[in-house]
Amino acid sequence: MNKKDMLEALIDHFANGVKSQMANLLGVTPQAVSTWLIRNTFDLELIYSKCEGINPDWLLTGQGKMLKSDYKPQTNKQDVVEKDNLPKINYDYKGAPYYNVDFIGGFDLVLNDQTRTPDYYINFPPYNKEGVVWCNITGHSMEPELNNGDFIAMKEMYSPIEYLPAGEIYGIVTDDYRTVKRIQLSEKEGFVRLIPTNKSPEYKTQDIPISMIRKVYAVLGSMHRVF
Repeated sequence: MNKKDMLEALIDHFANGVKSQMANLLGVTPQAVSTWLIRNTFDLELIYSKCEGINPDWLLTGQGKMLKSDYKPQTNKQDVVEKDNLPKINYDYKGAPYYNVDFIGGFDLVLNDQTRTPDYYINFPPYNKEGVVWCNITGHSMEPELNNGDFIAMKEMYSPIEYLPAGEIYGIVTDDYRTVKRIQLSEKEGFVRLIPTNKSPEYKTQDIPISMIRKVYAVLGSMHRVF
């Protein structure tokens, strides 16, 4: 399932198919829910914390069952967010490593010990997957999907960029910069198009040669700084 299909399934189950009810449950505007549907995205952290009994593996991958097998309905939504399910930091290698790096990139290419050794680990079940790392996102080009100062969960992709799903958000590393953008193939042969979410005039699409790209990371999700 893609994220649009997943969100529609969530709306059907948790809000009787009514987007405004889903928005009320999540504490966002109905326009935000509509935007997620149009852009095939959603706030994973928010849904995980607000939707009772959600299966974190399904929420992360779109595969399997939407609800946990041991899920039992509760009457008060606020009571189901258990403390153990909220993100926590630790130094015991539990969860995914957090690197104090803006955007993403080439930890082995950056001459800074801080990027080779994680500051700590973030234990958050939806992202406790092999190969996942946490970094920072700075700037406003991907708002409102990804906000300045958020943590972003990412995983390196090894397939050629031409064969990765188009229209998804990726972290791109070149020799000169790191950036996070939505990606699709350019009309120019051998180029890829980087697309910002923010529609303000200062943020524009950009075509860059695929040959410039050293690493590609899939952006799995984000969360606001809670610690």
